[in-house]
Amino acid sequence: MAKLFESIGKLGLALAVGGGVVNSALFNVDAGHRAVIFDRFRGVQDAVVGEGTHFLIPWVQKPIIFDCRSRPRNVPVVTGSKDLQNVNITLRILFRPVANQLPRIFTSIGEDYDERVLPSITTEVLKAVVARFDAGELITQRELVSRQVSEDLTERASTFGLILDDVSLTHLTFGKEFTEAVEMKQVAQQEAERARFVVEKAEQQKQAAIISAAGDSQAALLIADSLAVAGDGLVELRKLEAAEDIAFQLSRSRNVTYLPSGQGTLLQLPQ
Repeated sequence: MAKLFESIGKLGLALAVGGGVVNSALFNVDAGHRAVIFDRFRGVQDAVVGEGTHFLIPWVQKPIIFDCRSRPRNVPVVTGSKDLQNVNITLRILFRPVANQLPRIFTSIGEDYDERVLPSITTEVLKAVVARFDAGELITQRELVSRQVSEDLTERASTFGLILDDVSLTHLTFGKEFTEAVEMKQVAQQEAERARFVVEKAEQQKQAAIISAAGDSQAALLIADSLAVAGDGLVELRKLEAAEDIAFQLSRSRNVTYLPSGQGTLLQLPQ
């Protein structure tokens, strides 16, 4: 019985050791990732290992896993424009490594290739492109600036084995002095517009007064001509029209009583 338990123990130990050896000889590469094999005797292998479960030699070979999916990174840069204005720019980059160049990237740059490459080349390209435009052009021609930055940065990153899927300017501001100058210019433009409106309003009022005076003069001439032709008849007609209008207004008032002339009116007065 003791020999049986001893045999079972040896078998279990052998299985555990064998399982550990097999487990250490396997490694997984997840979706969207690639692996580079480092051999203690031959160095970094040229072959790139794809997705799935793979074998290696335990304690001799070591897998280095790289994420080959597009990843975002924001790079802030302070630079100067063509007219020597300070410009604060933030560039958003979607990048990924070229899979078949991963051995070279690992050998020459390292696993943290994005930290070592992207900030330096982004700053270099942004300074070169922004220096071609003045502050006003950076605002009015932002699309052109973004396109030139994207083209130059994509070409520069390809020399390090990187692919840039998207490059965009997400933040663009200027120094305090330039911002204050722009605000003062806007205020001056608003005051100029207001002054022009006042002048135009005064001109319109002047034209209206001239037209009104011309109308009054024409009316006076017409009245004078009518008086010359009709004599006092026009005046009498206007008097009758005015009396008719006054009588109509008085007839509508409750506090006014009309007493015809030449007739007696009997008023019932209390005794």
